[in-house]
Amino acid sequence: MLIEPTERGLYCGAGDFYIDPWRPVGRALITHAHADHARPGHGRYWTAAPGEALLRHRLGADIDCCAVAYGESLSFGDARVSFHPAGHVLGSAQIRVEADGEVWVASGDYKRDHDPSCADFEIVPCDTFITEATFALPVYRWGSSAEVARDVAAWWRDNAAAGRASVLFCYALGKAQRLLAELGRRDDLPADRAFLHGALVPLTQIYREAGIGMLATEPVSEQPKDHDFSTALALAPPSAAGSRWMRRFGEHRTGFASGWMRIRGNRRRRGYDRGFVLSDHVDWPGLIDTVEATGARRVLATHGRTDVLVSYLRQRGIAAEPLVTDYADGPEGEDD
Repeated sequence: MLIEPTERGLYCGAGDFYIDPWRPVGRALITHAHADHARPGHGRYWTAAPGEALLRHRLGADIDCCAVAYGESLSFGDARVSFHPAGHVLGSAQIRVEADGEVWVASGDYKRDHDPSCADFEIVPCDTFITEATFALPVYRWGSSAEVARDVAAWWRDNAAAGRASVLFCYALGKAQRLLAELGRRDDLPADRAFLHGALVPLTQIYREAGIGMLATEPVSEQPKDHDFSTALALAPPSAAGSRWMRRFGEHRTGFASGWMRIRGNRRRRGYDRGFVLSDHVDWPGLIDTVEATGARRVLATHGRTDVLVSYLRQRGIAAEPLVTDYADGPEGEDD
């Protein structure tokens, strides 16, 4: 195998490097900056240039990191490597590896629908495609993020008219900025800015510095103690739910933006007033379309419903196998 699982991560012997390793290694090629794919302790990192600032923010400004332009060809031993847009978050990449007449693509996490806060997914033809399977069930199908932003805006307007704050929970890296980018395009909002939990502030600033246009924001922490949030929208990570931080908002309604909200029972179990179906992972139709578009004769499926995906692809005559990795795959993960 050109890329094989080891106790440290996915290893390419032809180039002597690892892709998104979960234990310390000398050479780490990173698909994106979420914590289950970008971990501390590696000797040297390679990442797509748009994601370098996020990686340094997460792992430390002084890490040894090489920023690579999308499509730039690199040599590692007998392997040729390039990074290509994955459409997941800012700077996310698929990693193409070519050696001994074979082409493999490790896609990391990805989505196919348009996202104004990052580069769109690029089809990369290959012989073997390593794909996530986070939402690999036919029930998972996404609408556009513009439609979700329309629904968020309407929810915010309704709450504001009733004198209630709107607290929208979303993941700090990727989801929050995607929502802000879509909301920034609308002219029907109750206010010209939103408020942010402290965990979202530095990440959102990195997106702004990368040139991503978004709705104006202010940190909740910088508002006076008696600030009136009764018509405001505040974005926060799910970990803030039920915390003392929520006392700032008085009467309020809560929402959660996630692909897991496609299943209504998830919203009820987690206690949110409203669920918005928005994921930064590929849905079922997109997953199948992507596998077919790559032309891959072999597919390795990791983290998620690999059993369903592998069975389905085998029925369609594609050699498919599960691939065990240490990446997050459930509703408690950070980037659904």
